[in-house]
This record gives sequence, structure tokens and C-alpha cells, in this order.
Amino acid sequence: MEGKGTKILIGILIILIIATGIVMAYKIISDKKNNETQEVAETNNTENSILTAGIEEKKVQIFNGKDRPIAVMIDNHNQAWPQAGLNKAYMVYEIIVEGGETRLMAIFKGVTVDKIGPVRSSRHYFIDYAMENDAIYAHYGWSPQAESDIKKYSINNLNGITESTSTFWRVKDKSAPHNAVTSTEALLKAAKSKGYKTTSDKESVLNYVTDEVNLEDGITANSVTIPHSTLQKVKYVYDETNQVYKRYARNKAQTDWDTGNAITTKNIIITFCDNYTLTDSENKGRQGLKNIGTFDGYYITNGKAIKIKCTKTTRDQQTKYEDLNGNEIKVNDGNTWVNICPTDAQVEMEWKNNERLWYSKQISRRIKTIRRIFKL
Repeated sequence: MEGKGTKILIGILIILIIATGIVMAYKIISDKKNNETQEVAETNNTENSILTAGIEEKKVQIFNGKDRPIAVMIDNHNQAWPQAGLNKAYMVYEIIVEGGETRLMAIFKGVTVDKIGPVRSSRHYFIDYAMENDAIYAHYGWSPQAESDIKKYSINNLNGITESTSTFWRVKDKSAPHNAVTSTEALLKAAKSKGYKTTSDKESVLNYVTDEVNLEDGITANSVTIPHSTLQKVKYVYDETNQVYKRYARNKAQTDWDTGNAITTKNIIITFCDNYTLTDSENKGRQGLKNIGTFDGYYITNGKAIKIKCTKTTRDQQTKYEDLNGNEIKVNDGNTWVNICPTDAQVEMEWKNNERLWYSKQISRRIKTIRRIFKL
């Protein structure tokens, strides 16, 4: 019995020794794995830190820095073509003026442009968009209403009629009044001499993003035709290779005065709001613009278009551009042409296969009228 008990005791001791060995082995392996995991994590963190250190955060390029924008009135009569400097503007507004013509207001920020023009006179509703961009406002003359509003709103303006020939000058390769030009350097120098601030903390009107916006659920828009009037019809044709739209007016390609390069834009915004003819003796024949309120429109980029709402609450407040769900639209980092046209303008968008989509509030109204008359 005594020998048997000894064997049992030895067996128990052997089991305990084996169990202890297993536990110790597990602990050693576990500690090794933990150390290896920690080393891998530290290595990954180090590698990520190295990679992150080499990557700079993306920044919007088209609207960057603290330079105050400069808005310049640009002649768009066919005798003024070609114009200079438009491709370097971050925004260009096109709005109807008297006689069915349109005029442009190009806005520059943080760029050097040696030749801008031809510069023409102010119309009062362009002042609204200069104010919402916090821009110094350059023009060559003004309508009576524009003169009144510039004084009323204390606009920091530079008028070619009263400024020196070192700020605005006339060139010989065009005839007056289509030959006045300027430069960003000349305008900044004149602005500083008048004590105007030349920096601005104001946010951009548009919600620019660095990631490409493709409007995948949008309407195909390989070309866009906008009739501001029977006289002035503009067209944008999408260049897939460069991902920009080339601009045409009165069936002619628009080019830069100096370089001969095509006038292009990354983004197009269309706002439908009515113009009307002023009847007072001083402004007779000139136009007014009903641009306070919420209006239908389109945002177009990269060959696609979506319907949007454009809201402006006061003359100096920034316009809000939202999709039909009420979200602020994201805009590609590039220049933008804002075409403000009458509500009955028949904007045409064309597919590659020449199937046409007609988007016109006027057509929609006529269809509703026909249905109502015939009780369809």
C-alpha cells in the first residue's frame, strides 16, 4: 500500500510539473506575441507618421488667402470681343442690360492679371454681387441709378472717368468705348491710394470642395444654351479631356484677347429671375432686376446638371445655392460663370447623340394652361 501511495504522489507531482510548464510556456508565447504586436503597432504608427508628414492637407485653390476680391465691369458687346482676363477670374456674372445685350462682371482674387477689359460702365444690380463678394468695384462710368447706389451703399469703387490714365487706359486696337483696359496691379495701387482695405476675411459665396463633384444623378449636359434675349444667346460646350466648358456667344467661340485661348469654365450656375425696363426719365430704357427672393436654377459641372434653388434675402447678403433637398451645393474647385437670365428663358441641354432636353418654366406653364383648358 505504501508503494502504491508513493506512485500516486509521484504521478500527481508529474501532472503538476507538466501543468506548470504548460502555463509558463503559454505565458512566454503570449508575452512574445504581445511584444510583437506592440512592435508592429509602433512600426505602423511610425510609418503612418512619416507618410502623414509628407502629405499636405488639400486646400481650395480658386478661393484662397486674404486678398480682397476685385470686381471689374466687362463690355460684352460684339465689338468688344475678344475680352481679356476672364479666364483668371474666379467668378464671372452675366446679366442682361439695355437693348438685349448682356454685360459681365469678372471677380479676381489673389491673381496677377496684366490686362483686363474692355472695361465698361456700371449697372446698379451688379453692385449687389460685388457687395456679396466684398469686392472693390471697378467700372468706367455708371448709369444714374448705379451712381446713386454706389454712393448710398458707400461702395469702394474705382471709376475710369475720374481715375488717372495709370489706372485705366485706352488701347489702339479697338475703338472707343470698347477699348478701355486695366490691370490688377493698377487697381490695387489706386485702391490703396484711396485708403480702401485690400484684405478680406469674408467667406466665399460658393461652397468649394477639393474632392471632385460629378453630379452622378444629374441630367446629362454636354452642351448648355442660355438665351438671355433674342439678341444674346450663349452656349457652353463640354470638353471631356480638360473637364471644362468652352464658351460661345452668337455662334462664335469666345477667346482671350491676348492669348487666343478659349474662354472656359469649370462650373456654370443659372439663376432664373426677371428683368424689367426702368421708366423714370434718368434711367429710361435701362433694366432693373428682381433678384431678391428664391429662384429656380441649375448647377452644371463635368457634363452634368442638377436643379437648384438660389436665394438672396437682401442686396448685400450672399446668395445661397441649395439643391432641392435644401442642402448647400458642393462646387468644384475652379472658376464659375453665373448666368442670370429671365424666368421664361428656354435653357437647352444637349446629349452627345443630339437628343435635346428643354428646361423652361415658360413651357411648363403653357402645358399646365393647356391641361387646365382641356381638363386633361
